[in-house]
Amino acid sequence: MRHFAAVCEEQHFTRAAELLGITQSGLSASVRALERDLGTQLLLRTTRRVIPTPTGRLLLTEAQRILAAADGLREMVADHHGVRGTLSLGTEQCMGVVEAAPLLHGYRSRHPEVAVNLQQAGTGQLLDQLRAGRLDAALVAGTLLAEEGVDLRHITEEPLMLLAAPDHALDGEDLLPLLAREDYVDLHPGWGARDCADRAFGEFGITRRVALQVNDVYTLLDLVHRRMGVAVVPRPVVDKPQAAGLWSVPLPSGTRWRVGLATPKGAKPSTATRAFLDLLRGEHPIDDSDS
Repeated sequence: MRHFAAVCEEQHFTRAAELLGITQSGLSASVRALERDLGTQLLLRTTRRVIPTPTGRLLLTEAQRILAAADGLREMVADHHGVRGTLSLGTEQCMGVVEAAPLLHGYRSRHPEVAVNLQQAGTGQLLDQLRAGRLDAALVAGTLLAEEGVDLRHITEEPLMLLAAPDHALDGEDLLPLLAREDYVDLHPGWGARDCADRAFGEFGITRRVALQVNDVYTLLDLVHRRMGVAVVPRPVVDKPQAAGLWSVPLPSGTRWRVGLATPKGAKPSTATRAFLDLLRGEHPIDDSDS
């Protein structure tokens, strides 16, 4: 049942298999076995996506209710046996002082019985996964305006920086007139830094020419080193060893890159999630007034 629900939610066997941590062939066999057992087709398979049949949609609604109840029972038992279960955590790359690796090291040291599933993606995708129930919590970044179905809590913020090759001709007192003529290397829409950059240039009244879009901060830095364009990044990216030697200057904008904690609105956190949130609060001050 959980396999069937995952395929419906992802609309793709490969992505669902990755989420579940099983092979695609094993997932396909599991769903076919369920269809044989029920004596009906549950999924329509096309070359681009997988969608439930009318019968499949009815089953999905009931399956989600049953799975949620089963997860609740599992958490009830876990409350009596210490912190166990699974923590599904999302994070962007290069989060400054709020990096996932040291947090997870401390978490696993305290709670070795918890299995951790870490998803790295842009904030837009992480928020979608939270709303869909596929993540327990996420460390997100960007402008962090109000989001439907999500509680957002502010942790810290940083200025935006302009990053360029060291011999680039941007060094001058009046920076703004020069920005419109540049090619930009940027992260895809939905990443926190991209959303902040778009907002800042909207304030300037400048339309940027985004020549290259990537999904990885380190690839972005490599492309700037190779003079493929300039980039707008939060200050923690400038502090990375991979940015050494690049020219940087603060972007003259009031837009700030904010880092925060996102959780599903109104959802009761699991024992494993509560333990992570307690650890995070012990390491970083969290502004609960944002939620």
